[in-house]
Amino acid sequence: MKTRLSKRNLIFIGTMLFGLFFGAGNLIFPIYLGQQAGQHLGGAIVGLLITGIGLPLLGVIGIGLTRSEGVFELATTVSRPYAYIFTVALYLTLGPLFAMPRLATTAFQIGIAPFLAKSQQTSVLLAFSVAFFIVTWLLARNPGKLMTYIGKWLTPLFLLLLGSLIVVALVKPLGNFNVAAQGAYTSHPILAGFTEGYNTMDALASLAFGIVVIDAIRDLGVTEPGQIATDTIKAGLISMTLMAVIYALLAVMGTLSLGQFSAAANGGVTLAQLAHYYFGDFGNLLLALIVIIACLKTSIGLTSAFGDTGHSMFPKLPYAGLIGFACIVPAVLANVGLTQLISYSTPVLMLLYPLAIVLILLAVLSPWLGKSRWLFAMTTAWTLIPAILAGLVALPKFLLQNAIGHWLLQVNGALPLAELGLGWTVPALIGLILGLIGQNWQAHRQS
Repeated sequence: MKTRLSKRNLIFIGTMLFGLFFGAGNLIFPIYLGQQAGQHLGGAIVGLLITGIGLPLLGVIGIGLTRSEGVFELATTVSRPYAYIFTVALYLTLGPLFAMPRLATTAFQIGIAPFLAKSQQTSVLLAFSVAFFIVTWLLARNPGKLMTYIGKWLTPLFLLLLGSLIVVALVKPLGNFNVAAQGAYTSHPILAGFTEGYNTMDALASLAFGIVVIDAIRDLGVTEPGQIATDTIKAGLISMTLMAVIYALLAVMGTLSLGQFSAAANGGVTLAQLAHYYFGDFGNLLLALIVIIACLKTSIGLTSAFGDTGHSMFPKLPYAGLIGFACIVPAVLANVGLTQLISYSTPVLMLLYPLAIVLILLAVLSPWLGKSRWLFAMTTAWTLIPAILAGLVALPKFLLQNAIGHWLLQVNGALPLAELGLGWTVPALIGLILGLIGQNWQAHRQS
């Protein structure tokens, strides 16, 4: 039995956690931000890092500080029934129903589709999605090997390939930073970057991946709960530092690209343009490898986390059966199309995200505020209603074109900060205050 991880193993687990987080969306989004922010890039990056890095890091820290086995145990502090509902919804959303099929579809559209005629894409997408999830299943079968597969193999290869593109783009820049900002970045770059970072939804992933990190640390022989918590937090710091550096460099690439290319509808278009500009036809292959590896490593991690958590919550369900389900379902749903997947998943994510943030913040503050049911349940209850409203108003527009839909939009719009997607914050603060009052009252009665 080891008392703590060696620096070498800690680095491997940190890079594994980075690999789990950093999918294609994380690759594409900062480039788009860089194009939009222009000369206000610095402020936009600061805002992005506060939420795009800060919230996921707090999620990992929260799991560590509370010494929880994962999100299910953490959520039981609210109540056991709530923990079952929230955890199942979280893993289905980040797993087979939404995030995983989107990974395969994104990998195909950016990495494979440019090489195909339009008439070939439907059939090739089917074959690609099946192959993608067969590989995912093969590499997720043994969770004890995730540090090797992701931390030692896939993530270093991904960083090598992406690093070659970043280095060339910075050594031979296409433009400068003296370009006009667009949209909200013109007047409020920090706030715009903050809001966009919030929308990356990586805080949800931090709760989902907590169990993967804890299991990896245990597999290396560390069993003392306090040391597991410490090593979990250290791994989180390593992964988020690496992610912050790459976010910033990609955003810089996005701004500099405006010297040669016009602002694109998404960062994927710009990334393809840059890869082809610097490397010619080989750039298309390079980009395909970068994106497919980015999506594959995240898919493996989500599959393993789904199986691990599902088996711990429902011991009669075998790990092998759960990861089989987690790969078969998205192999089918990946063929629905990326736009449809996003439209279906957005309302669920808007519902889950406020609840996840509240759980994370309460966990991080638990050494000072305490972990009473009064506190966790009251804060969550006051967050739940605006979270449900946020999910409902994110439904497809045609579903809201009626009297009930207009009423929902008006009620949601009346909440402070609702226009920023933060309408839940004031109710959550009220719940926190009431929870603290109830907690102190209960402590006074028992004394």
